[in-house]
Amino acid sequence: MAEVDKTEEPKKKKGLLMPLLIGVLLAALGGGGGFWAVTQGPLSSASNEDGEYAVADDGYGDEGHGPATVDVAFVELETLVVSLGAEESGRNLIFTAALEVDPNHLEEITQLSPRVMDVLNSYLRVISVSELSEPASLARLRAQMLRRIQVVTGSGRVRDLLVTQFLVN
Repeated sequence: MAEVDKTEEPKKKKGLLMPLLIGVLLAALGGGGGFWAVTQGPLSSASNEDGEYAVADDGYGDEGHGPATVDVAFVELETLVVSLGAEESGRNLIFTAALEVDPNHLEEITQLSPRVMDVLNSYLRVISVSELSEPASLARLRAQMLRRIQVVTGSGRVRDLLVTQFLVN
């Protein structure tokens, strides 16, 4: 048998650099064009029909030296201590919050605070310890509690739920 010369060189991958460079260039152009369209071009919300730029209200008043005054009142809620899980586990949730309310409804919300406490207590009692260990649990719980409070107090009266203490021991 005759030996066959197998000294073939491996095939070189030709032309991989050019498509890569073209892809990077097109991506950069697309990104730049999108940025221009949103900030300066046809999709821009900063200019009006006359081409003048509108000034957005950033909450810092005319001078930019501090927050503008906002009509808001707060109703402090009592601290709740809720036992979590089985009674023998001894784990408790200590929860304190305040309600941000419209000043026109301050007295009504203060009178409804026992109902608010009942709704919060009922909701927090069914929460498991495993749910509290998730990183995003406080935001989810806060949104759920705010929705329940707004159902009890009526629409447009409670703006926000401010959690001041949330401790699992």
